[in-house]
Amino acid sequence: MRSPAHYNNQMRELPKVDLVGVGLNATDTLIPLPIYPVRGSKMEYNAASVMPGGQTATTVIACQAWGLSTRYVGKLGDDDAARLHHAAFASAGVETQLATVKGGVSPQSLILVDGGGERTVLCRRDERMALQPEELDRAWIENARALHVDGHDTAAATLAATWARAAGIPVVADLDELYPGVEDLIANIDYLIVSRDFPCRLMNESNLERALRQMQIRFGCRLTAATLGPDGVLAWDGTRMLHCSAYRVPVVDTTGAGDIFHAGFIYGLLQDWPLERILDFSCGAAAMNCMATGARGGIKTVEAVENLMSTVPRYEIAYNATIFDEGFSV
Repeated sequence: MRSPAHYNNQMRELPKVDLVGVGLNATDTLIPLPIYPVRGSKMEYNAASVMPGGQTATTVIACQAWGLSTRYVGKLGDDDAARLHHAAFASAGVETQLATVKGGVSPQSLILVDGGGERTVLCRRDERMALQPEELDRAWIENARALHVDGHDTAAATLAATWARAAGIPVVADLDELYPGVEDLIANIDYLIVSRDFPCRLMNESNLERALRQMQIRFGCRLTAATLGPDGVLAWDGTRMLHCSAYRVPVVDTTGAGDIFHAGFIYGLLQDWPLERILDFSCGAAAMNCMATGARGGIKTVEAVENLMSTVPRYEIAYNATIFDEGFSV
């Protein structure tokens, strides 16, 4: 860990930002295909595009594009992929606190996108790219209005979330895997927004609504929610089960849809919007991103997202929003 003197200097020197993100970056190689390959088959492809991505990095970039001030904390190698990320952060105006691994290979993803826009992701990550708790500086976290983590480097994410909680800073999480130690992380999360099957796997519960309620009660989160693709999002705030339908758009590529959803949630949270509006905006932002190629290809202005929300129809409601009595048993 850094010395107290360094920490105090950082506290004086670092600007306050709206959002600090601690988590994954990746360089995505996107290959569009007419259909997903059959096992054992051969298939030609016409193009491959290399673009910056990664869960937390993409969320931070979107928030910066919408006018929030941001800081990204992560790790890169010293390869061409790292230079691509540095350029993307600099172009967007994101402050970065990046550890560089000499001779390291920056995280990479190979993404197959079928004719319906659904993506399949193959990941490659050098073990040296794992962000360690001792590589964090408390000042990076405390000089922010909100913290976003994805949990891949669970120990580092947990430490950052613990610092944020102690400073009264809300913590938003994007989780899709049951990483070792993830329960310690969740205990420090305020807004837990996860993939469709995460709640049921974590709670060993087949019913999604019940699993969301159990997560909220067990870990004390302000909100537990699951993103559901074309079915939108289902969220439990301790009293209400809220469902927001997805917007019916022509889907080109679903890469990054969840990352942009989280960016929309953070943006709305920091605007102090009502929860219903936050979820609507998040769905609108995710839908807009699905209309373009790449994790960040459809990041447009706030006004563009709101125009989509007012003009594009939604999918049918998949769940009924329900208000439960305080004594409702899970």
